[in-house]
Amino acid sequence: MPERTAIDLSPLGAELAGALAQVSSATLATQLYKRGFRTRAVRGAQRLRPGVRMVGVARTLRYVAAREDLDTLAEWVLDTNPQRAIADEIEVGQVLVIEAREERSCGTMGGMLVARLMVRGAAGIVSDGPFRDAPFIADLDFPSYAAGMHANTNLVAHHPEELDRTITCGGVQVRPGDVIVGDDEGAIVIPRYLAAEIAPAALEQEREEAFIEARVLAGAPVRGTYPMSAEVRAEYERESGRARDELQARRSVS
Repeated sequence: MPERTAIDLSPLGAELAGALAQVSSATLATQLYKRGFRTRAVRGAQRLRPGVRMVGVARTLRYVAAREDLDTLAEWVLDTNPQRAIADEIEVGQVLVIEAREERSCGTMGGMLVARLMVRGAAGIVSDGPFRDAPFIADLDFPSYAAGMHANTNLVAHHPEELDRTITCGGVQVRPGDVIVGDDEGAIVIPRYLAAEIAPAALEQEREEAFIEARVLAGAPVRGTYPMSAEVRAEYERESGRARDELQARRSVS
């Protein structure tokens, strides 16, 4: 098993990323809960563009409270500013996660920098504060999550302190290299060492729940259906077996 706190910023493999892209944040939250993790859903971060899935590896940006002599327009334009630097440093498959102390008096990132993240191949952005230029960001074909929108510059309340340190975003501890998954319901943070274990279990849960939902919609009672009784599970296994056989047959013909 990989080290639980090891930093690994390398991209996820295509198979793992593809599996995680097929499951909901709710399913992932359940799988994490079964393993003792109860605080993995980012509080207050809502998706700006519906229907866009997000799967990637965390890069982190930590804001602290602003200080008047440090947070000026002259300081903001410097290449050493972590907020600006990450826009030119982020790599394909990475998600920028921002700790903004859930402060809502200003934006935490604006349209120009988010557009640069997208062009660089980032997998998304998550902030526990608002975005500036949020309507523009929402129009980008890019997964973005924030606690609303605000016209004020981040200089009003934030000082961009550092990159790639452990942060707290929306009540969730996020370490560089953690796996970030987002859908229309929200963003989930998965410790990287658990991602390969959780992905197949989440896929199986989704298949089971699709079967259960179909039965409930057809009139089945909750009792004995959710969770499945031994009889209902046996029926599920038979249907799953037939589906696998049919898929294998189609692959053989092709």
